[in-house]
Amino acid sequence: METDSTMTTKQSNRIANVHRKTKETDVSVYLNLDGSGSYQLNTGIPFFEHMLEQVARHGMVDLNIEASGDLHIDAHHTVEDVGITLGQAISQAIGNKSGIVRYGHAYVPLDEALTRSVIDFSGRPSLEFDVTFPRARVGDFDVDLVREFFQALCNHARITLHLTNLSGRNAHHIIESAFKAFSRSFRMAASLDPKSRGVIPSTKGTL
Repeated sequence: METDSTMTTKQSNRIANVHRKTKETDVSVYLNLDGSGSYQLNTGIPFFEHMLEQVARHGMVDLNIEASGDLHIDAHHTVEDVGITLGQAISQAIGNKSGIVRYGHAYVPLDEALTRSVIDFSGRPSLEFDVTFPRARVGDFDVDLVREFFQALCNHARITLHLTNLSGRNAHHIIESAFKAFSRSFRMAASLDPKSRGVIPSTKGTL
């Protein structure tokens, strides 16, 4: 539960810096939507950082995340608040969505695991998460936090995301294929469409 919060943001082109501080966490995110896949990550949660690496590399964004939180309790607040702050950074960097593709989709396998991700920069936060796991933890990481991360990200990036695992037996593989599929679909949706320069991709004229 959030008890105290301050947030500052700066935006330039498709770049955002967001800092969010509460009594539970302190999170800073730098995001460049037109990056090369570079990243610097420090959250204190190694498996989570491995998943965030996928966002940078397969989303082809530059991503720096510095997060400290109450890990002596558990990883929940830190993972959720990284999702919140990254979502805010996405919203800042994407701006009014003029000229973007808007929709993206990807199927990504990892050995026996296969996950589908479909995304819409709709301006309406929504998550359909059809992913189940054969065990409760991967190492020290609670698999329930995967949904918490994506829910927080969708809420604050104001995107619609359908994430569906189609096959898989290994929890690590399922989670990684989900992050990779999200990243590839995000890359497609956030890309600039050369046929729609300056045009908001909606018949309403706004998103």
